[in-house]
Amino acid sequence: MAWLVWALHPVNPQVVFVDKILMNSLEQLQQAEKELLPIFYGIDAQVKQNLQRVLDAFRYNNVGSHHFTGVSGYGHDDLGREILDKVFAQIMGAEDAVVRVQFVSGTHAIACALFGVLRPGGEMISVVGAPYDTLEEVIGLRGHGQGSLIDFGINYRQLDLTPQGTIDWQSLSQSVNDDTSLVLIQRSCGYSWRSSLSIAEIERIIKIVKKQNPNTICFVDNCYGEFVETIEPTHVKADLMAGSLIKNPGGTIVTAGGYIAGRSDLVEAAACRLTAPGIGSAGGATFDQLRLLFQGLFLAPQMVGEAIKGTHLISYVFDKLGYPVNPTPFTPRRDLVQAIELGSAEKLIAFCKAIQNNSPIDSYLHTIPHKMPGYESQVVMAGGTFIEGSTLEFSADGPLREPYVVYCQGGTHWTHIAIALETIINVLGANENLRNIR
Repeated sequence: MAWLVWALHPVNPQVVFVDKILMNSLEQLQQAEKELLPIFYGIDAQVKQNLQRVLDAFRYNNVGSHHFTGVSGYGHDDLGREILDKVFAQIMGAEDAVVRVQFVSGTHAIACALFGVLRPGGEMISVVGAPYDTLEEVIGLRGHGQGSLIDFGINYRQLDLTPQGTIDWQSLSQSVNDDTSLVLIQRSCGYSWRSSLSIAEIERIIKIVKKQNPNTICFVDNCYGEFVETIEPTHVKADLMAGSLIKNPGGTIVTAGGYIAGRSDLVEAAACRLTAPGIGSAGGATFDQLRLLFQGLFLAPQMVGEAIKGTHLISYVFDKLGYPVNPTPFTPRRDLVQAIELGSAEKLIAFCKAIQNNSPIDSYLHTIPHKMPGYESQVVMAGGTFIEGSTLEFSADGPLREPYVVYCQGGTHWTHIAIALETIINVLGANENLRNIR
C-alpha cells in the first residue's frame, strides 16, 4: 500500500528542501553551541566580576528596603534616589551620577549632557565618524529650528573613519585645539559597520585628546556598553557618559529612564538641563520605581552576559551560512550589537518577522517598515518585549537602506536566541532554496 499512499500524496520537492533546511539548522546550532562553550564559560566569569562590583556598591552604601520608598511632587529629599545615584556612581567609577526615570531615552540623556556642558561658540568633535541617527537632529545635521546644538551656535566637526572602518588616529592626534569644548565618543557601532570601541580604545582616545587640550571634555555615549567589560569609560578618565535604563543597566525590568555619570560639576550641569538651573539633581520624583531601579541594576551583569552569549551564537551561525557579520565569530565583544549584512529588504523584513514571531509578547504582530522619530530612513523593528523598546531584551532592527543590515541586540536567555535562530534560518533558507528550484 506504500505506493498507493505515495500516489495519493506525492512527495513535493519543495517540502523536501524545507525538511533538509530544518535538519541543517538544528545541526548548525548544536555545533555552534559546542564550539562556543569555552566562550560562554569566559562570559560567566566576567559576569561574576561585574556582579561583585555591583554587590560591593550595594553593601558599601547600606542599601535597604527603606530605600524603595520614594516621595511625590517635586521629589525633594528622596533618600532612595540619592543612594541610587551614589551606588550607580561607585559601580561606574564616577564622582557622581544622576539616574532618573524622567529621561525618556538614551538620546534624551545624551542631549541633556551635551546641552548642559556646551556653550555658544564652543566646538564639539565626533571622533568616531558619524553619530547614531537619533543624534543627528540633536546636533543639527538634520532638521531646522528646533533648538539643536548648531541652532545655539555650537560648532560641529567629525573625524571620518579610515577606509578600513577604524579610527583615524593620525587625524585625531592633530584635531583638537583651544576651541574644542568636547569630543563625542560613541562606544557602540550604531547603524554603521565599524567595530564598537573597547575600553582600551576609549582610554587611548582620551589620552590623545587630553594631551592636546586638557580642558576638552571627553564625553562617551555608553549605550549598549555597560557591563560588557569589567570597567566603564569613567574608570579610564572619561569626563562624562550617558546611557539608557531600558538597555544594559536596567536589567530588563526598569520601565523607563536613563543616567548620566562622571565629574560632579558636569553631571550637575547636565541635570540642570533635565530639570532647571537651581534645581538640577535635587528634583525628580521616582514614581514608586526605586525597587525596580535597584533590582534592575543588580540583575544587569547577568542579563548582559546572556545577551553577549547570544551575539556570539548569531555571529557563528550566520558566518557559517556565508553572510558578512560584525563582530566576527570569537571576537571579544564591546557592546550588545550583532550586525548581519542580509543584502535585501525582503530578507531584512523576514528576519525581523521571525524574531517577532518568537517573542513572548506580541508574537502575532507583523513587522512593517515605518518612519520613526529621529531616524532618517524607514526602520523595520522586531521587539516583542515586556518593556516597550527594551533592547536588553531580544530584539532586532535595521534601516531600510542598502546593504540592508540587521542589528540584533539583547536577550535575557541565550537559549531564547537559539530558539529564534531556528526559525530565522528556516525562513531565510527556505525562501532562498524555493526560489532556486522554481
